[in-house]
Amino acid sequence: NDMTQQQVYERVNVYDGFEVRRYAPCVVAEVLMAGSFERAGNAGFGPLVSYISGRNQTGGKVAMTAPVIQEQIADSDLHRVQFVMPAGSSMSSLPAPATQGLRLMELPEQTAAVMRYSGRWSEAAYRQHVAELTERVQRAGLRVVGSARLARFDPPWKPGFLRRNEVVLPVEPA
Repeated sequence: NDMTQQQVYERVNVYDGFEVRRYAPCVVAEVLMAGSFERAGNAGFGPLVSYISGRNQTGGKVAMTAPVIQEQIADSDLHRVQFVMPAGSSMSSLPAPATQGLRLMELPEQTAAVMRYSGRWSEAAYRQHVAELTERVQRAGLRVVGSARLARFDPPWKPGFLRRNEVVLPVEPA
């Protein structure tokens, strides 16, 4: 729903087919999942939802935010799946994880190129959009400085054509 808090960013620039954003520092809850792109994304969702729903050391609930982030770890079948914690959260203000393999992490400010698309969370669609964004970014004269990730804004039960997805590609700040 539209009440869900979104990851905080500032739009820096708009190019042909993508925009550049500066993401504010934030805290994420992260799990590492092995397997195919689709399976890892789905499997990672469960423990993260449990964590924010109170399955943690204090039983505290954490607001659901968007997006859910997925990033493949280079040349492996491991994927990071992350929930962005609400703006203003800190490592010390959040409940400590009670689940093995789930950890909280602070992410620094980051500048990234972002392309939005709708449809299913298939690896093929994701890779196609990563390739397209990479090409547009290079054509715009920007330098890629990190690996691409998928940002998913909708729950799994939302029909594919209504889903908001984004490919996020870290670039050098202008």
